[in-house]
Amino acid sequence: MTSATETRRIVRAFHDARNFGDFETAGTHLAPAFTFHSPLLRYEDPAVYLASHAGFLAVVTGLDMISQLYGEGEATILYDLHTATPVGTQRTAEHFRLVDGRITEILLIFDASDWRPSFAGPG
Repeated sequence: MTSATETRRIVRAFHDARNFGDFETAGTHLAPAFTFHSPLLRYEDPAVYLASHAGFLAVVTGLDMISQLYGEGEATILYDLHTATPVGTQRTAEHFRLVDGRITEILLIFDASDWRPSFAGPG
C-alpha cells in the first residue's frame, strides 16, 4: 500500500508535470495497467492518455486549486480549470488510485454538458 505521504508526493509530481507539459516525467508516475475515465473519454494506455492531454493543454489558461485530499493509495483533488473555449471555467475533480507507488487509475469528474458539442463532431 502506498502511504498517504507517498501518495501526495506522487500525485502532486504527476499533476505538476502533466499540467506543465512534461509528459516524460508525468509518464513515469503511471502504471502500465493504467486507465482514465471521464464523462467524455476513456483511455487504457498511458501514452495515448498523455498524448491526448498534450492536445488539451493548448486550450488551458489556468488552474485554481480548491482542495486536495490524500490517503493510502488514493487521492482526490478539486480545482477550477480555466480554458480558452466557450466553456470558460470548469469545476473539476480528479480521483487517483495508486498501487505500488504508481497511478493505476484517474477518474475525472465534471459537468460535461457544455463540452458535448465539441465532441459530437460534424453533423
